[in-house]
Amino acid sequence: MTIKEVSERYGLSADTLRYYERIGLIPKVPRNKSGVRDYDDASCQWIQLIKCMRKAGVQIEALIEYVALFRQGDETIDARREILAEQRNRLIERMDDMRAALERLNGKIERYDQGLMKEADLPEA
Repeated sequence: MTIKEVSERYGLSADTLRYYERIGLIPKVPRNKSGVRDYDDASCQWIQLIKCMRKAGVQIEALIEYVALFRQGDETIDARREILAEQRNRLIERMDDMRAALERLNGKIERYDQGLMKEADLPEA
């Protein structure tokens, strides 16, 4: 698959795909006889993983470390698992913070809907 096709399929710019490859998030993408990137299934699976992890807020540095360890083989399984567990814990914390913010917003909206929100009720800026 060409970089344009992959870009369209995954909603990432060609520049982002090249950047991800350059920094090691995506292992070197195979190239055709003309030297043009020819994304295979393995490359696309890496892109899917990276996109999912980035949406979850996983830091690029953690992903770079994870991919580097993956390339080193099975002796890094424990280290890779540890990275994923740490990132999961960070995600859980962010989700808890977001839930608390959502509850507060819902409460404020409910007060407006009930006509209870008045200027005196608003916190100072």
